[in-house]
Amino acid sequence: MKDDCLQKIEGRIEFFNAFKNLLLEYNNKYNLTAICDEKGIFIKHFYDSVLPEKYFFEGADVVEIGSGGGFPSIPLKIVRDDLNFTLIESTGKKCEFLKAVVDKLGLKGVQVKNIRAEDGARTLEMREKYDIAVARAVARLNTLAEYCLPYVKLGGRFIAYKGECQSELEESKNALKILGGEIELVENFTLPENGDRRTVIVIKKVGRTPEKYPRCRGLERKKPL
Repeated sequence: MKDDCLQKIEGRIEFFNAFKNLLLEYNNKYNLTAICDEKGIFIKHFYDSVLPEKYFFEGADVVEIGSGGGFPSIPLKIVRDDLNFTLIESTGKKCEFLKAVVDKLGLKGVQVKNIRAEDGARTLEMREKYDIAVARAVARLNTLAEYCLPYVKLGGRFIAYKGECQSELEESKNALKILGGEIELVENFTLPENGDRRTVIVIKKVGRTPEKYPRCRGLERKKPL
């Protein structure tokens, strides 16, 4: 019997195939992913993106930090049309790709912003305005929290897609305390066929993020909290 995640993907297979074709077409120009075989794309990108969709509130406004090739946002949007996405990406060429995907797949409720994450978090338009912030393979958790939590409203969630990351959980405790986050749950799972390990970390926004964060000028990475 096929698992629920695979059924969701197969139920929207025409969209996933179209996304795959666009990814491979643009990858030749923009170097979006090192994974170029069809099975790898479906398991390591699509399946991996969709599996934690149960942690996204119904009708949530979601901001994705460092969208890159559109993972997990585009696969999530394909299977969860109730979600609204703002994709933040600092590289212009990647934004061109994301806009092409949104246009050619006819995705509604998705906007792409060519800005740095730390800049967007300091605007009244975006600061603490989202139900959920999500990021996949962007930075270590303590740094990632400083990018993401300023976007999340009280009671919302920051959802981090990671590999095996026990050390990151430990080193992020101080950052989460400062930024107003609290670990709600950690789910470990294994991808089918290749056996790769993945971790999804759900962090609840329990306090306002102090105005000084994110610090900018690269301090999030150079001197993580």
